[in-house]
Amino acid sequence: MEERRKHKRLDLEVMVELERLDEESVTTLKYVHVEVTDISRSGLGFKSKADLEIGSYYDTRIQIWTKEVVDAVIEIVRRDALPEGGYKYGCRFIGMTDTDALKIDIYQIFNDL
Repeated sequence: MEERRKHKRLDLEVMVELERLDEESVTTLKYVHVEVTDISRSGLGFKSKADLEIGSYYDTRIQIWTKEVVDAVIEIVRRDALPEGGYKYGCRFIGMTDTDALKIDIYQIFNDL
């Protein structure tokens, strides 16, 4: 498979809450808990039992390794079924502050040492 990522992905064991964003209203549906498998400046990968649509958008609250919370909007761009049930998702960040993106960059620098 051709590598299309813009930034190196880092393994990170954190939990994320997703809240669906729709055209009709900002907050709909329920919170979805996921298990993050990797993260980069441009996106993240996670596992979830929830059936999320490709092309859907979610407001996220990601608690990172420093226990700080990063708020971002993501778009689901990939979904693969897992043999044990559930799905592995790939998504890209649509909205994230430069300060929060820098936190991920700093983690990558320390992780590479």
